[in-house]
Amino acid sequence: MPDITLTTLVLLCLAALVAGWIDAVVGGGGLLLLPALLLGLPQVPAAQVLGTNKAVAIVGTSGAAVTYVRKAPVKVGTAVRIGLAALAGSMGGAFFAAGISNDVLRPVIMVVLLGVAAFVMLRPSFGTRPEGADRPPLTRARIVTAIVVVGGGIGFYDGLFGPGTGTFLVLALTAVLHLDLVTASATAKIVNVCTNAGALAMFAYQGHVMWLLAAVMAVFNLAGGMVGARMALSKGAEFVRGVLLVVVFSLVAKLAFDQWS
Repeated sequence: MPDITLTTLVLLCLAALVAGWIDAVVGGGGLLLLPALLLGLPQVPAAQVLGTNKAVAIVGTSGAAVTYVRKAPVKVGTAVRIGLAALAGSMGGAFFAAGISNDVLRPVIMVVLLGVAAFVMLRPSFGTRPEGADRPPLTRARIVTAIVVVGGGIGFYDGLFGPGTGTFLVLALTAVLHLDLVTASATAKIVNVCTNAGALAMFAYQGHVMWLLAAVMAVFNLAGGMVGARMALSKGAEFVRGVLLVVVFSLVAKLAFDQWS
């Protein structure tokens, strides 16, 4: 545990709680958790902050995934296959990351996100159809597309750049597999567990995890994740859609701040 004040620890735990809730509902909890760690621990090397962030996030994501699997119609086998492809994609993205400028990527991602927000707002039915309601069958071709495009493609983006990966997963799974937003969030959690596990293993091997701090924060992240999953399940796709738009616009604002500050 680094030398931090009680106030800082309390604030970090609250950030972990809220981040767990956001991540469980629609992804994007890292938008809050990682900046909170960077601001609260300015003296700690970035690699240790990133490693600790993964150690905290994987606990909340796992808790949310278990909650979803118990009550949502999730195809666990398909989700795991997409997750393994995302893990491989993230490793490839990380390999190329050193040669890509974030100043070039941020404007592109902002435009994509604004396009996504416009699409979701103009298509109120997107991701709101209940299971079996005129939904195309889950064919082998769509599963392969999800594994390659959603898993490999978004995994590559996660390794290359990162912000908003969970949100992109929810949107892509909804579009490619024609899932409702609740089931897409559930599937995305399983994919996130796979990618987080790979990243955490690498950080742990390099000794870049502050385990005691991560354990304390993980308790709050787990609580937030389980509450968020239950709320998404009980309130349905319209609730998830609303949170999705808030997270998308928040991500755009953060990327714009990082680009021009």
